[in-house]
Amino acid sequence: MIKESLKRLSEKQYLVATVARTLHTYTNTVKILCEAFRVEFESSAFKCERRLIEQAFSLNHTGKMLVTIIDDAHLMEMANLHKLRLLFEDFPKNHNLILIGQPSLLTSLSLAVNQDLKSRVTYSVITKRLHPDTMRGFIHRELDRMGLAHGTFTEAATELIIRSADGVLRKCRNLCLASMLEAVRASAGTTIDIDLINRVLLQPHWQKETDITDF
Repeated sequence: MIKESLKRLSEKQYLVATVARTLHTYTNTVKILCEAFRVEFESSAFKCERRLIEQAFSLNHTGKMLVTIIDDAHLMEMANLHKLRLLFEDFPKNHNLILIGQPSLLTSLSLAVNQDLKSRVTYSVITKRLHPDTMRGFIHRELDRMGLAHGTFTEAATELIIRSADGVLRKCRNLCLASMLEAVRASAGTTIDIDLINRVLLQPHWQKETDITDF
């Protein structure tokens, strides 16, 4: 959600480059940056680095703020991140690099070998689990978008979804969708009650490993 909000910034004022395929090599990452910065990729990453820097300064002179987002940054090889750090070192000072990843990224950055990366971090935050009222509002907004009544989920069903999602938006979304599919499969009508939610929660991927027995 944060990434998509940044990508919607005005193109007249911002250039937002997104690297989402973080398991790629450094060369392929540079290719993605070349596409975002509208630079033709040459035969190697080394040949393109200078052109990327020149383009960054050219865009900076037009008044654009430069933002590079690396999604799933915890999956990127640290060696590639070190190379990107060296590349961005020569970018204009108004360039921002945003790393989005799991908490394991912070663990990696804390290693002594990665101190050159951690020492350049100016702001960090761990997103907290969402409050139940926020989750309830999300469910109602999504129902509004689909043209469905808020009563599609009974009050008890909504509360069970919120408790089971434990503040994680993706879990909430998946549980709602799975419950709707279960309602269609069971020909349960237009109202989803607590029994349907419990059927979904019996599926193996919703259970803890200790609750799954071998057959």
